[in-house]
Amino acid sequence: MDEKPASATYKIGQAAELLGIKPFVLRFWESEFPQLEPLRTASGQRMYSEEQLGLVREIKHLLYEEGLTIEGARKRLEEKGPSELLREVRDELRAIRDLLAGSNDSDMEVRS
Repeated sequence: MDEKPASATYKIGQAAELLGIKPFVLRFWESEFPQLEPLRTASGQRMYSEEQLGLVREIKHLLYEEGLTIEGARKRLEEKGPSELLREVRDELRAIRDLLAGSNDSDMEVRS
């Protein structure tokens, strides 16, 4: 019997669509940010975890919203360190989960 992974994973096209960027941008960022290392299937297919998506969101924010260069964004991520970055990603995912849970409760109240 196959076991499902503990957390969701997304193929590169799915991840790119969720993040609002093109797949080639994800591939490029992999070469520029050592922290961004998606899992690979036996056939070489990239699979992005929720944590990887959070990291990409952070990279996107640093580049597009803060206007940092790739080098500047890389340095900022290195300064944060993995534990702080993971903590931020975890907090963001919890906030999204809580937001979604709240909207589901609202939907149920409206339907009742």
